[in-house]
Amino acid sequence: MTNKVRVRFAPSPTGYLHIGGARTALFNWLYARHNNGTFILRIEDTDRTRSTDEYIEAIIEGMKWLGLDWDEGPFRQTDRFDIYKNYTDKLLGEGKAYYCYCSAEELEERRKLALATGKQPKYDGRCRDLKEPVPGEIPSVRFKIPREGQTVVEDLIRGDVVFENSQLDDLIIMRSDGTPTYNLTVVVDDVDMKISHVIRGDDHLNNTPKQIHIYKALGCELPKFAHLPMILGSDKTRLSKRHGATSVMAYYELGYLPDALVNYLVRLGWSYKDQEIFRREELSKYFTFENVGKAAAVFNPEKLLWLNGQYMIKAPSEKLADMVIPFLVKQGIVNEGQTLDKEWLAKAINTLKERAKTFIELANSLRCYIAEEVEYNEKAKEKFLNEKSRGLLVELKDSLRSAPEFSHQELEKTFKAVLEKHGVKLKDLAQPVRVAMTGGMESPGIFEVLEIVGKEKTLRRLEKALSSIEKSKSPKVQ
Repeated sequence: MTNKVRVRFAPSPTGYLHIGGARTALFNWLYARHNNGTFILRIEDTDRTRSTDEYIEAIIEGMKWLGLDWDEGPFRQTDRFDIYKNYTDKLLGEGKAYYCYCSAEELEERRKLALATGKQPKYDGRCRDLKEPVPGEIPSVRFKIPREGQTVVEDLIRGDVVFENSQLDDLIIMRSDGTPTYNLTVVVDDVDMKISHVIRGDDHLNNTPKQIHIYKALGCELPKFAHLPMILGSDKTRLSKRHGATSVMAYYELGYLPDALVNYLVRLGWSYKDQEIFRREELSKYFTFENVGKAAAVFNPEKLLWLNGQYMIKAPSEKLADMVIPFLVKQGIVNEGQTLDKEWLAKAINTLKERAKTFIELANSLRCYIAEEVEYNEKAKEKFLNEKSRGLLVELKDSLRSAPEFSHQELEKTFKAVLEKHGVKLKDLAQPVRVAMTGGMESPGIFEVLEIVGKEKTLRRLEKALSSIEKSKSPKVQ
């Protein structure tokens, strides 16, 4: 085994990259980066009934979106069947494995019987000492687990975990159809790829003693193990779809920033002092197993949303301008292929990003800047677009039409002149203008809104507001 840190993320492509898998990938990636090591991506696709190319692509897409770049791979186990067969033959030849002729039906029958009689439903070893093959039967291959003694898993997070060998099964390492099983392939791959640290979820802990025996049978040095605590939902049960989105790319669709999700995932089980928000360089610098807790982490969607909002505020508006475009298209605010002035868009975003926690919220907030027309909130319209505000809006519209420039400073001067002439306060004019410009009663500062919307569109919207007031005066036809 090399002293160089070599770690791997080895997902099964039987579904999309989910939150638990992404955190495992992240902890491996951070450990590699912290130690100037190597991060390997390996696809464990031997389950031919459930593994699909679509899921492989989705896992890779999720990794790329999170920015978890790998140094080697992706390797696929289905390309390595000959290697697994050679290792299996070696174990058979050395008497460390044996052929098992028990059918699936027989095994299931014995399992039910064991459960019914209160016994442990493990393989009874009846083929372990067979001297001759059973005619007409195609066997699977089982690995011989020692029947006495203990196996100690030295875990970097949990400390020593002890297993009684008598409780372990003679596990199948090669099925009768010639396909290898997980416990064999994972050991062979980790040996061949010189993996120094196996970092994975603690749902794999019960497999580890079996794998330790395979390492020893092959005469290979053990890697160091680190089993990460489980992620639970808010009700303290295992995280699942009922707790909300669990697929990483679902968070892209919901308008989250990848850096915010990475920051949130790393805090599910790891901490550094009292710090909440980390740059990637800080994560790579500070990440060690000493600060990974043993207790299960609880997934809190509200905390993630808050964190995403913090990242939106801190992100350069120019960067957000590039990232919000797909959401503007999806929300029907711009058309596919429509170009927007990025400098103008960044300026618009600058006025909104403190109020938006996701790209969907940001896109919807930008609607009032981008749309040709706005729809009025009925309550806002009734309260502010009425005979009381009509004279002010007419005066403002005429003043803006002749304004030499449409800057914040010039707009403020124009508003001040109208207010002084009519002897009213800013809110008496700003709120009707706000409804005329955005359709609602909340927005960034009114001078910022007008400057970003621009002179032509502002005049059109004020004209529409005045028409609306006129229409509401007209008697309704019974």
